[in-house]
Amino acid sequence: MIQSANPHVIVIGGGPSGSTVSTLIAQKGYRVTLFEREKFPRYHIGESLIPETFWVFERLNMLPKMRASDFIHKHSVQFVTSKGKLSEPFYFHDNKPHECSQTWQVERQQFDVMMLDNAREHGVEVHEETRVVDILFDCKRAVGVKIMDKNGTERVVHADVVVDAAGQSCLIQDRFGLREWDPVLKKAALWTYWEDAYRDTGRDEGATIVMQTEGKQGWFWYIPLRGKMSVGVVAPYDYLFVNRATKDLEKIYFEEVAKCPGLVPRIENAKRIAPYRAAKEYSYRSKEVAGDGWVLVGDAFGFLDPLYSSGVLLALTSGARAADAICEGLEKGDTSAAQLGKWGPEFIQGMDRMRRLVCEYYDGFSFGRFVKRNPHLKGHLTDLLIGDLFTDKVDDVVAPMDELRAEMSAGKVPTGE
Repeated sequence: MIQSANPHVIVIGGGPSGSTVSTLIAQKGYRVTLFEREKFPRYHIGESLIPETFWVFERLNMLPKMRASDFIHKHSVQFVTSKGKLSEPFYFHDNKPHECSQTWQVERQQFDVMMLDNAREHGVEVHEETRVVDILFDCKRAVGVKIMDKNGTERVVHADVVVDAAGQSCLIQDRFGLREWDPVLKKAALWTYWEDAYRDTGRDEGATIVMQTEGKQGWFWYIPLRGKMSVGVVAPYDYLFVNRATKDLEKIYFEEVAKCPGLVPRIENAKRIAPYRAAKEYSYRSKEVAGDGWVLVGDAFGFLDPLYSSGVLLALTSGARAADAICEGLEKGDTSAAQLGKWGPEFIQGMDRMRRLVCEYYDGFSFGRFVKRNPHLKGHLTDLLIGDLFTDKVDDVVAPMDELRAEMSAGKVPTGE
């Protein structure tokens, strides 16, 4: 049943960005209604968190729940070259000695339920199995939504602000033609799960490992979860799925495994326990973060790339910053595009910093070579891997990256490992 008084804010989507924005607005005493088309728990990829999520978890009162969970603890990220050579791990705590430097590898089925239940506990009215079939506008101002429940009954609900947190099926992006595909990051992913795969010990047990394939066409993620390992390959879409003699996902997967000497021994005695899944050409962003009466957060605004596990951080951060702008706007009686989207420029700048690091990797960037040449900047590089994207200090790595790239292009630095 819809609450008798219209909500101040409607949130479309119950994933991490939707649960974040709704919780933080409800904390301020505003009425928030969230509509989620599926019934949780449901499967979702995006399992590796990075440390800067800590600060949003703190605001959400989620830290006690995360500490009490049995998710695998993550202390670092490590890179493996196309020849199977491991880099020195980037230990987060060594760079930033604070509790925030320990994070988690999560099963999204459980994690997303925890986040959505947390929203309920903070007063958000949550309706699962309820699909938003249309967003209502008065001229260009969003004024509410039309919903359909699991029985097929349609209703109209009005609100001062509509937040689209519906992920890649974003209604507002499609309505206004706002989606822009990344011109460079035309990647795709193929993954599955393994039981009894090799697992490190000690503080390396929960490390995310990024393993490059021979020829540097792609890379594998290796993410330890409870009782299983998430292992997936990322490569250019055309290379992975179009320019192949086979379309069989298992054959494609093992063709890439054979090109990854860092991975082969880790899964040679393992058992596959899940089907193969694929995601194709997923890097995009919206031309706008907000309009009059509406806001985009999480994947409804954009998705970068899985390389540095920034997806959940960007979802939480956009949700938190949007919530602050919405609450300020409701207090002032201003739900204009300028007010609701005031957080956008700084957020996009941080997203672009991570994008730069992603593109550097795909262009042949070597963490080992960079740190060897610039040992004083390892901390700054670790800050980026931690997710500290919204401070100027991380820009100190840009000029040295450009210098190294120029020397490599001129043949002054060997391009091999």
